[in-house]
Amino acid sequence: MIVRSLEDLEGTERHVKSASGTWESKRIVLAQERVGFSLHETTVYAGAEPPMWWYANHIEACLCVQGEAELTNEETGEKHLITPGTMYLLDGHERHTLRPKSDSRFICVFNPPVTGREDHDGDGVYPLLTEEEAT
Repeated sequence: MIVRSLEDLEGTERHVKSASGTWESKRIVLAQERVGFSLHETTVYAGAEPPMWWYANHIEACLCVQGEAELTNEETGEKHLITPGTMYLLDGHERHTLRPKSDSRFICVFNPPVTGREDHDGDGVYPLLTEEEAT
């Protein structure tokens, strides 16, 4: 059994801040736990417009727990208002842009799990790393 608090993760290698400065994430469950998914709390900062995130290698589900953002599906042009209690699932590796109107916090699940060392590349893609590659 694993028990962790978000406070436990503050300032550790599981507390990741993006190179772009637009988001930070606390990686609660990672690939090293070998449970088939990873679980994160991610904050995207107000006014930031991160590059189009395209999870070409992962499926991601995000549940908004704080803040307000506009989500645009860049493939269809469809826009969604994301508020607390709203979930979005990138089940088709959709190219998308999230525009937070206020600091927005999400609980996110990734499959396959991330190692915790990934950051978006120039195209907004997380590389597909395995735990063996990350050590």
